[in-house]
Amino acid sequence: MDSHSTTHQSILEALQRLIEVVAQLRSPDEGCPWDLAQTPQTLIPYVIEEAYEVVDALQREDPEAIAEELGDLLLQVVLQTQIASERQDFTLEDVARGITEKLIRRHPHVFAEVEVDNAAQVAQNWEQIKAAEKGETPEQAQLLSRKLKRYARSLPPLIAGMKISTKAAAAGFEWTNIEGVWSKFAEELAEFKAALATEDKSHQQEELGDLLFTIINLARWYDLSPFDGLQGTNSRFIQRLSMMEKFAPRPLTDYNLDELESLWQQAKAQLKSEQEVQSNKINDHI
Repeated sequence: MDSHSTTHQSILEALQRLIEVVAQLRSPDEGCPWDLAQTPQTLIPYVIEEAYEVVDALQREDPEAIAEELGDLLLQVVLQTQIASERQDFTLEDVARGITEKLIRRHPHVFAEVEVDNAAQVAQNWEQIKAAEKGETPEQAQLLSRKLKRYARSLPPLIAGMKISTKAAAAGFEWTNIEGVWSKFAEELAEFKAALATEDKSHQQEELGDLLFTIINLARWYDLSPFDGLQGTNSRFIQRLSMMEKFAPRPLTDYNLDELESLWQQAKAQLKSEQEVQSNKINDHI
């Protein structure tokens, strides 16, 4: 047996072991009460959480963390299919076979005799095949509303907002200049403030959404990522909070607002100083 066959067999054995472990966790006789209590719906937050943790590990370019987080995500796939198989809905084999057949079907330039010259033609063929699979006519497949509806349904709101904004702009729903976007921002901010003066929570929510969507459009005009921007802010906030806790001899809840502000500024200054030292070290090695 060659090394390739040995590796292939080892992968299959590892996957089979994972499937068996998950099946045992779901065993009515000797399983785990927590796992037995789960449904496809209760597991939804974990699917989202694990996917984001994979993204975080990829952004940090940490191979060990990437492997671990991909394992956690794979667990969600196996657990979902285990529950589905118990209900006789589908199996992991159905899932694997389905995606394999889809990949072959959507890559005729690899698995059939279709010829392509560039990635753009690959994407065009992909969309045509995808539309045919869903029983859509070429005209229906090109409807902008159908494309945008898929983004709104399947992506996190912040990412969906950027996708929708970008596609709509490409179709002509665009301001002529950045001043128009800033005017829209001022308009939406005023409408949001006016909504907050009422007791209509639904209207307040709508205006908040409009304001956020305008901010997403501003980000697009300046070629910025609202997803990365907010993620960075979240990380910086936690870093500063952690530094505050290092400076504070007592729990932060024991301090008043002025004291917390002082600790916040100390933490901010300390982190900035550490970043400058790190930057100087990098420059010294260049």
